[in-house]
Amino acid sequence: MWMPEPLAAALATPGLPWLLLAIAVAGIVRGFSGFGTALIFVPVAGIFLAPQVIVGVMMLTGLVSSAALLPRAWGQADRREVGLLAFAALLTVPLGLWLMSLSDPVLIRWCVAVIATLTLAALVSGWRFSGQVKGPQVAGVGAAAGVLGGLTGLTGPAVILFYLAGQSAAQAVRANTILFLAALDVVIVVNLLLKGAVDWALVLLALVLAVPYLVTSLLGQALFDPRHERLYRWVAYAVIALAVLSGLPIWNNGG
Repeated sequence: MWMPEPLAAALATPGLPWLLLAIAVAGIVRGFSGFGTALIFVPVAGIFLAPQVIVGVMMLTGLVSSAALLPRAWGQADRREVGLLAFAALLTVPLGLWLMSLSDPVLIRWCVAVIATLTLAALVSGWRFSGQVKGPQVAGVGAAAGVLGGLTGLTGPAVILFYLAGQSAAQAVRANTILFLAALDVVIVVNLLLKGAVDWALVLLALVLAVPYLVTSLLGQALFDPRHERLYRWVAYAVIALAVLSGLPIWNNGG
């Protein structure tokens, strides 16, 4: 059966079944927790895809998922604070993309593993920041998220730690994170378009992955219940740990 060449290339992507499984699981986790997509998908995707492809796919699929999750999150989020985070990230995303273009793919995979592991360790340890966070600190978190997102596709760790290490309720954390990640997806996609780094093969691969991601994100959202906040977090931690371990460069010839 004949099909357009870009679509055929997308369906012939190495490791596609594993990518579909990873993005489906990530969708469930993001739907009920508001975070986790990149921490789950990026380490697995690093086994099969180049860093620039991973970043593009992550952002494009994120736009699809955000369209489904944003309506509920919009009314629950602190839009002023998220706006400051997003503005700071807007300024630093180009730096992250530039660093990615200069870095060895295996080095980037190790960066992903280290960042994800440190994020997970901080969350599991129950680390909390009890001080007052002001505008400059909030902007610093957004700037860090922009650099990490452009370099590795891990858009969430800086902001996840910022919110989960604080005293905010699960519902507020979930809403703010969803809104920020949606804004950052748009920023990075625009930067990639300006660099000419988005082609039809990338778009179609993102669409193929977006289908299970959208379905499972809605499933995860339906499962969300603030009364089970602790359970959600521990499920997310376990899935992230498994993804990080499976994506270590030592498991293949790239390490």
